[in-house]
Amino acid sequence: MAERETIDETPVTEEQIAAWAAEAEAGYDVAGLKKRGRGRPGRGAEPSQVVAPRLTTDEIGALDARAEREGKSRS
Repeated sequence: MAERETIDETPVTEEQIAAWAAEAEAGYDVAGLKKRGRGRPGRGAEPSQVVAPRLTTDEIGALDARAEREGKSRS
């Protein structure tokens, strides 16, 4: 028995695939899609920089412990 494709554990039906194909064949509103935006929202007028610190194993352990205590992620 072949496995069925799912999205968020919900099976994808032949009707849904046909609807997606019809939508694609009709064309998309590119301007509307671009308006939605992607990624995280900005934090100000200027672009943010990503900083990658180097941490020891002990520092990572302390960071993870604090994050767990405060109910936060490592980030």
